[in-house]
Amino acid sequence: MKHFRLALVRQKYRPDGGAERFVSRALEALENHDLELNVITRQWQGEIKPGWKVHICDPWKLGRISRERGFANAARSLWHKESFDLVQSHERIPGCDLYRAGDGVHRRWLEQRARVLPGWKAKQLFSDRYHRYVMQAEQQMYAAPELKAVICNAEMVKQEIISEFGVPAEKIRVIYNAIDSQKFLPPTEAQRSVLRARYQVPAEATCLIYVGSGFERKGLDAAIKAIANTDRHLLVVGKDKDEKRYRSLGATLGCTNRVHFFGMQTSTLDFYQMADGLLLPTLYDPFPNVILEAMACGLPVITTPTCGGSEFIVQGVNGYVCDALDVAALQMAVMSLPKQALGSAEGEKARERIIDCSPQRLSSQLISLYQELVG
Repeated sequence: MKHFRLALVRQKYRPDGGAERFVSRALEALENHDLELNVITRQWQGEIKPGWKVHICDPWKLGRISRERGFANAARSLWHKESFDLVQSHERIPGCDLYRAGDGVHRRWLEQRARVLPGWKAKQLFSDRYHRYVMQAEQQMYAAPELKAVICNAEMVKQEIISEFGVPAEKIRVIYNAIDSQKFLPPTEAQRSVLRARYQVPAEATCLIYVGSGFERKGLDAAIKAIANTDRHLLVVGKDKDEKRYRSLGATLGCTNRVHFFGMQTSTLDFYQMADGLLLPTLYDPFPNVILEAMACGLPVITTPTCGGSEFIVQGVNGYVCDALDVAALQMAVMSLPKQALGSAEGEKARERIIDCSPQRLSSQLISLYQELVG
């Protein structure tokens, strides 16, 4: 590939976010090519690798809409001024060459969210000015003549974009996220015992892990209800300002001693390695990395049809797919998983399924897409 200048657009660059991990994998993949990397962002957290150029666009803002609109306008005028060869945006900004739909389709998320809200609040959701702004920006971006291609991390999102915006299928690439399957590994028996002792989790218990911040969207409510009438434990990793409400739900259902809150963790590996399955009854999620991480650690997965990660689940073989609000089905799935993931066929099948999702494969898919677009 001839020397070319790529711009990546992401409002807030947090090293631990899913989109950012995709970006950093992409950047690492491209480092050996003759490529100038530019990141357009409002705020950058984390290290800046040599050779990367970071452009800070942080216009004055008053409220959410002005924040979105201000960043979009500033980013767009910057990329016009710089005339990059390719602009890849992770934000809904009309005029980019390549969009990565990491957040899925906004209307589909609102439709799912409306299911857990009282009627009047659900109606309000669609007339809310901020949500209307996001849906309009999304519409304009997909209709813009500049848009050459879209990257989705799930087939589910591809189908939603086609039906919602009429984008031709050949413009959309499904590129699954990568997982480092040499870092995320099933534990040995000994490691598992040590971890359980360290975090005071009963050695013999069957433990499901829930990983994610934003408890409402990721379905912690349903996860707690699903284990309430069983003998299973739930390991909750993540943070939310409403944590108190979820703790008291556990108390009301009489399972406080089986729901363990661990808060936000910089490294989640220990928690996967002492668990027996992932329980993620998320309302809407394009393809959370936690599914790949859990499967790499040999955990069968219970998730929902509105989660792109369900594409990797074969019912009863490496997990179960149940509606996010169907507590009875979720509870049945919880009880159908093997009592211990380690050494189970389901756990092995889970790991087998993600082995192809390597960083090397992701980078070769990206590089061939870039070559095609720039060529």
